[in-house]
Amino acid sequence: MKDQSLDKDLFVSDISLAAKEEDLHKLFAICGKVKSVHLLTDQKSGQFNGCAFVRMATAAEAKDALNMLDGTRLLNRCIRIKAARPKPSAPPAEAQPTEQHRRPRHPRGRRK
Repeated sequence: MKDQSLDKDLFVSDISLAAKEEDLHKLFAICGKVKSVHLLTDQKSGQFNGCAFVRMATAAEAKDALNMLDGTRLLNRCIRIKAARPKPSAPPAEAQPTEQHRRPRHPRGRRK
């Protein structure tokens, strides 16, 4: 079953590093009600990495934003917008290699 909330989520890339949440909120408000803006940051440095997720109120507003705003200039950078995809799930435990599935190691040195 498809998650309905993903229909409202957009992935925005190539954003200027000087952009703030308010900038994206104002831009996407042209197409409808913006529920949330989440700027992605680097895990180590905590710096904004130029990508964000924007959640619109309805799927129709998200589709309008995708069609109208993809390629729009925001702070002298052309942003790219795509429909958000679900997070990849971790592989099942049985799919991960275990000691039984590995090739046996040969002892070092010469073989007899």
